[in-house]
Amino acid sequence: MFDNSIRLIEMPEHNSISVHVDCGHRDILELGERLNERFDRAYMNGYNWEALITYYIRAVEPDLMKGIRTDSEAGMFTAYTDYSPENLEKMKRFEAYIRAMVANEDSLLRFIADNYEAIEWD
Repeated sequence: MFDNSIRLIEMPEHNSISVHVDCGHRDILELGERLNERFDRAYMNGYNWEALITYYIRAVEPDLMKGIRTDSEAGMFTAYTDYSPENLEKMKRFEAYIRAMVANEDSLLRFIADNYEAIEWD
C-alpha cells in the first residue's frame, strides 16, 4: 500500500533529491477522502497534504525541514533539496516519516484531531 504513491527521486545530474506524493493515486486519494469525512477543512489536495506533512515532520523531527523546500499543486506534493549524501539520508528519513504517517490511519486521525486548529489548511 502506498508503494507507488510516495516516491524518493534522486537526480544528482540535476543536483536534486525529492520526495513526491501523488495525491491522485488511488491509495492516497481514498485516504484523503476518509480524512475529509472526519475533518471538513482537510480537503486533501496537494496543498493540504503539504500542510499536514510539513506540520507532522516538524512535530516529530523539527530540524529535518531545514533546507527542504516544497512545491504543491492540486494533485501532488513534492519536497526537495540539493543533492548530497547527507541530504539523501535526510530525504530518506522524510519519506519514511510520510510512509509511517499514512500507514497508521488511526494514529493519523488522532494526530489531526489533536492538531487540527494548528495545521494551516488550504
